[in-house]
This record gives sequence, C-alpha cells and structure tokens, in this order.
Amino acid sequence: MNDIINSCFEFGGAIVIWINIYKLYKDKEIKGVFWPVWIFYAIWGLWNLHYYPSLNQMFSFYAGICLVIGNIIWVIQAFYYSTKTK
Repeated sequence: MNDIINSCFEFGGAIVIWINIYKLYKDKEIKGVFWPVWIFYAIWGLWNLHYYPSLNQMFSFYAGICLVIGNIIWVIQAFYYSTKTK
C-alpha cells in the first residue's frame, strides 16, 4: 500500500514537471526560478531509482522514471535558455 501511495506522489510530480517542460519550451525563458535547485531534485530522483527496487517498491520505481526523465529534460532546457544570448 505504501508503494502505491508513494508512486501516486511520484507520478503526480511527473505530471507537473512535464507541464513545466512544455511551459518552458513555449516561453523560452526562466523567470522567478533558481533553476540549479532542480539539479538536486534530478540527482535525488536518480538515487530513488536505485533505492526503490531495494525496497521492492516497483510502482514507485516506474513512476520515478517518469519524474527523473522530466527533471533532467527540464534542467537541460533551463540551462540552455538561461545561457542563450537574448
């Protein structure tokens, strides 16, 4: 049961990060966000992909994959748009 609940949080996070990816792609600029914080969350997500299987929490693992991929894509976009010359 804990795995199902946790995976819902992971998947919910994945949904909002993918919305953020789309929004950032559309806007092509970062405002009001200290984007390096998301590097931390991407690394934490990678750790979770190692950790969840050790707990046999496979629903969380698969939801975490969606979240980690989204976080990594968002960080790459944020870096790109923040260094792009206006």
